Amino acid sequence: MCVRMCPLTVEEAQAALDARGRKGTHAISLIERPDPAHDAHPGSVVPVYLPCEGDLVVVQLAWGFPLEGKAGAVFNTRIESALEQLDRGGGMWAGAIATGRCAVPVRAFYESHATERVASERTGKPVRRQYRFRVPGAHAFLLAAVQEDGHFSIVTTEPNASVSPVHNRMPLVLGPGELGVWLGPDFARLADRSRIELAAEAER
Repeated sequence: MCVRMCPLTVEEAQAALDARGRKGTHAISLIERPDPAHDAHPGSVVPVYLPCEGDLVVVQLAWGFPLEGKAGAVFNTRIESALEQLDRGGGMWAGAIATGRCAVPVRAFYESHATERVASERTGKPVRRQYRFRVPGAHAFLLAAVQEDGHFSIVTTEPNASVSPVHNRMPLVLGPGELGVWLGPDFARLADRSRIELAAEAER
Protein backbone atom coordinates (compact mmCIF):
# COMPACT_ATOMS: atom_id res chain seq x y z
CA MET A 1 0.00 0.00 0.00
CA CYS A 2 1.51 3.29 -1.11
CA VAL A 3 0.59 6.17 1.20
CA ARG A 4 3.63 8.39 0.74
CA MET A 5 5.71 9.58 -2.20
CA CYS A 6 7.93 12.46 -3.24
CA PRO A 7 6.32 14.00 -6.34
CA LEU A 8 7.86 16.51 -8.69
CA THR A 9 6.66 20.08 -8.53
CA VAL A 10 4.45 21.36 -11.34
CA GLU A 11 7.43 23.27 -12.76
CA GLU A 12 9.68 20.20 -12.62
CA ALA A 13 7.03 17.99 -14.20
CA GLN A 14 6.59 20.44 -17.07
CA ALA A 15 10.34 20.86 -17.51
CA ALA A 16 10.74 17.09 -17.76
CA LEU A 17 8.08 16.98 -20.48
CA ASP A 18 9.74 19.83 -22.37
CA ALA A 19 13.11 18.04 -22.26
CA ARG A 20 11.86 14.88 -23.97
CA GLY A 21 13.94 13.94 -26.98
CA ARG A 22 16.94 16.08 -25.98
CA LYS A 23 19.65 13.52 -25.29
CA GLY A 24 21.94 14.24 -22.39
CA THR A 25 19.55 16.83 -21.00
CA HIS A 26 18.33 16.58 -17.42
CA ALA A 27 15.50 18.97 -16.73
CA ILE A 28 15.55 18.32 -12.98
CA SER A 29 18.28 17.75 -10.44
CA LEU A 30 19.22 14.35 -9.02
CA ILE A 31 18.24 14.17 -5.34
CA GLU A 32 18.99 10.79 -3.79
CA ARG A 33 17.46 11.61 -0.40
CA PRO A 34 14.44 13.86 -0.99
CA ASP A 35 13.37 16.22 1.78
CA PRO A 36 10.36 14.70 3.61
CA ALA A 37 8.89 18.20 3.77
CA HIS A 38 8.06 17.81 0.06
CA ASP A 39 6.35 14.42 0.41
CA ALA A 40 2.75 13.84 -0.65
CA HIS A 41 0.18 11.79 1.24
CA PRO A 42 -3.44 10.86 0.52
CA GLY A 43 -5.35 14.11 0.12
CA SER A 44 -2.36 15.99 -1.30
CA VAL A 45 -2.70 17.73 -4.66
CA VAL A 46 0.18 16.80 -6.97
CA PRO A 47 1.10 17.10 -10.67
CA VAL A 48 -0.01 14.22 -12.88
CA TYR A 49 0.63 13.49 -16.58
CA LEU A 50 -2.56 13.08 -18.60
CA PRO A 51 -2.81 12.16 -22.29
CA CYS A 52 -4.30 14.92 -24.42
CA GLU A 53 -4.67 14.89 -28.21
CA GLY A 54 -1.69 12.63 -28.75
CA ASP A 55 0.56 14.41 -26.27
CA LEU A 56 0.87 14.80 -22.49
CA VAL A 57 -0.20 17.65 -20.25
CA VAL A 58 0.50 18.40 -16.60
CA VAL A 59 -2.54 18.77 -14.37
CA GLN A 60 -2.90 18.93 -10.60
CA LEU A 61 -5.11 16.26 -9.05
CA ALA A 62 -6.02 15.25 -5.51
CA TRP A 63 -4.68 11.90 -4.28
CA GLY A 64 -7.59 9.64 -3.44
CA PHE A 65 -11.01 8.72 -4.84
CA PRO A 66 -13.75 9.89 -2.47
CA LEU A 67 -16.24 7.31 -1.26
CA GLU A 68 -19.82 8.34 -1.88
CA GLY A 69 -21.60 8.90 1.40
CA LYS A 70 -18.58 7.95 3.48
CA ALA A 71 -15.61 9.71 5.06
CA GLY A 72 -12.12 9.15 3.69
CA ALA A 73 -10.93 8.11 0.25
CA VAL A 74 -9.39 5.18 -1.62
CA PHE A 75 -5.88 6.04 -2.72
CA ASN A 76 -4.53 2.74 -4.13
CA THR A 77 -5.98 0.65 -6.96
CA ARG A 78 -5.11 -3.03 -7.19
CA ILE A 79 -4.42 -3.76 -10.86
CA GLU A 80 -5.95 -7.21 -10.47
CA SER A 81 -9.25 -5.77 -9.18
CA ALA A 82 -9.34 -3.05 -11.84
CA LEU A 83 -8.80 -5.55 -14.66
CA GLU A 84 -11.48 -7.85 -13.28
CA GLN A 85 -13.96 -4.97 -13.07
CA LEU A 86 -13.03 -3.82 -16.57
CA ASP A 87 -13.67 -7.33 -17.87
CA ARG A 88 -17.13 -7.56 -16.31
CA GLY A 89 -18.03 -3.96 -17.16
CA GLY A 90 -18.72 -2.58 -13.71
CA GLY A 91 -17.20 -1.62 -10.38
CA MET A 92 -15.43 1.29 -8.75
CA TRP A 93 -12.39 1.17 -11.06
CA ALA A 94 -13.94 0.03 -14.35
CA GLY A 95 -14.28 3.50 -15.86
CA ALA A 96 -11.00 4.87 -14.55
CA ILE A 97 -8.90 1.95 -15.75
CA ALA A 98 -10.63 2.05 -19.15
CA THR A 99 -10.30 5.76 -19.92
CA GLY A 100 -8.51 7.46 -17.01
CA ARG A 101 -5.03 5.97 -17.05
CA CYS A 102 -2.33 8.51 -16.21
CA ALA A 103 1.07 8.72 -14.50
CA VAL A 104 2.59 10.52 -11.53
CA PRO A 105 6.22 11.75 -11.82
CA VAL A 106 8.11 11.16 -8.57
CA ARG A 107 11.59 11.04 -7.10
CA ALA A 108 10.72 8.25 -4.66
CA PHE A 109 7.95 6.30 -3.01
CA TYR A 110 7.86 4.78 0.45
CA GLU A 111 6.63 1.54 1.99
CA SER A 112 6.34 0.45 5.62
CA HIS A 113 8.19 -2.72 6.62
CA ALA A 114 5.92 -5.55 7.69
CA THR A 115 7.84 -6.36 10.89
CA GLU A 116 10.66 -3.87 11.54
CA ARG A 117 9.89 -1.18 14.11
CA VAL A 118 11.59 2.07 15.13
CA ALA A 119 10.72 4.66 17.73
CA SER A 120 8.53 7.47 16.42
CA GLU A 121 10.41 10.78 16.33
CA ARG A 122 7.22 12.50 17.46
CA THR A 123 5.87 10.20 20.18
CA GLY A 124 8.67 7.74 20.93
CA LYS A 125 6.28 4.83 20.41
CA PRO A 126 7.18 1.94 18.08
CA VAL A 127 6.15 2.48 14.45
CA ARG A 128 6.86 0.59 11.26
CA ARG A 129 10.21 1.41 9.68
CA GLN A 130 9.84 3.34 6.43
CA TYR A 131 11.82 2.37 3.33
CA ARG A 132 12.49 4.74 0.47
CA PHE A 133 12.43 3.26 -3.05
CA ARG A 134 14.07 4.88 -6.07
CA VAL A 135 15.11 3.86 -9.57
CA PRO A 136 18.94 3.78 -9.39
CA GLY A 137 20.50 6.74 -11.17
CA ALA A 138 17.16 8.21 -12.25
CA HIS A 139 16.36 11.84 -11.56
CA ALA A 140 12.68 10.90 -11.54
CA PHE A 141 10.41 8.07 -12.62
CA LEU A 142 6.71 7.39 -13.18
CA LEU A 143 4.05 5.62 -11.13
CA ALA A 144 1.03 4.30 -13.01
CA ALA A 145 -2.23 5.81 -11.83
CA VAL A 146 -5.88 6.21 -12.73
CA GLN A 147 -7.91 9.41 -12.49
CA GLU A 148 -11.50 10.58 -12.54
CA ASP A 149 -13.27 13.84 -11.67
CA GLY A 150 -10.18 15.63 -10.33
CA HIS A 151 -8.88 12.73 -8.23
CA PHE A 152 -6.27 10.04 -8.83
CA SER A 153 -5.25 6.74 -7.30
CA ILE A 154 -1.88 4.96 -7.48
CA VAL A 155 -2.10 1.57 -9.20
CA THR A 156 -0.47 -1.26 -7.24
CA THR A 157 0.66 -4.75 -8.16
CA GLU A 158 2.50 -7.77 -6.75
CA PRO A 159 5.91 -6.78 -5.35
CA ASN A 160 9.08 -7.60 -7.20
CA ALA A 161 12.35 -8.81 -5.65
CA SER A 162 13.29 -5.25 -4.62
CA VAL A 163 10.09 -4.57 -2.67
CA SER A 164 8.93 -7.99 -1.41
CA PRO A 165 11.34 -8.08 1.59
CA VAL A 166 9.60 -4.91 2.83
CA HIS A 167 5.96 -5.03 1.70
CA ASN A 168 3.43 -7.32 0.01
CA ARG A 169 2.37 -4.73 -2.59
CA MET A 170 4.14 -2.09 -4.68
CA PRO A 171 3.17 0.79 -6.96
CA LEU A 172 3.18 -0.11 -10.62
CA VAL A 173 6.47 1.57 -11.53
CA LEU A 174 6.84 2.38 -15.22
CA GLY A 175 10.21 1.72 -16.81
CA PRO A 176 11.79 3.63 -19.71
CA GLY A 177 9.46 3.71 -22.71
CA GLU A 178 6.55 2.14 -20.84
CA LEU A 179 4.35 5.21 -20.43
CA GLY A 180 3.04 4.75 -23.96
CA VAL A 181 2.22 1.13 -23.17
CA TRP A 182 0.37 2.12 -19.98
CA LEU A 183 -1.69 4.66 -21.91
CA GLY A 184 -2.31 2.24 -24.78
CA PRO A 185 -4.55 -0.81 -25.25
CA ASP A 186 -1.98 -3.41 -24.10
CA PHE A 187 -1.51 -1.89 -20.62
CA ALA A 188 -2.48 -5.06 -18.70
CA ARG A 189 0.85 -6.71 -19.49
CA LEU A 190 2.61 -4.17 -17.26
CA ALA A 191 1.22 -5.83 -14.12
CA ASP A 192 4.42 -7.90 -13.93
CA ARG A 193 7.13 -5.64 -12.50
CA SER A 194 9.76 -8.35 -11.95
CA ARG A 195 12.25 -6.67 -14.31
CA ILE A 196 12.08 -3.24 -12.67
CA GLU A 197 15.16 -2.57 -10.54
CA LEU A 198 14.64 -0.43 -7.45
CA ALA A 199 17.02 0.74 -4.74
CA ALA A 200 15.66 0.46 -1.18
CA GLU A 201 16.97 2.47 1.76
CA ALA A 202 15.66 2.59 5.32
CA GLU A 203 14.99 6.14 6.45
CA ARG A 204 16.53 5.43 9.86
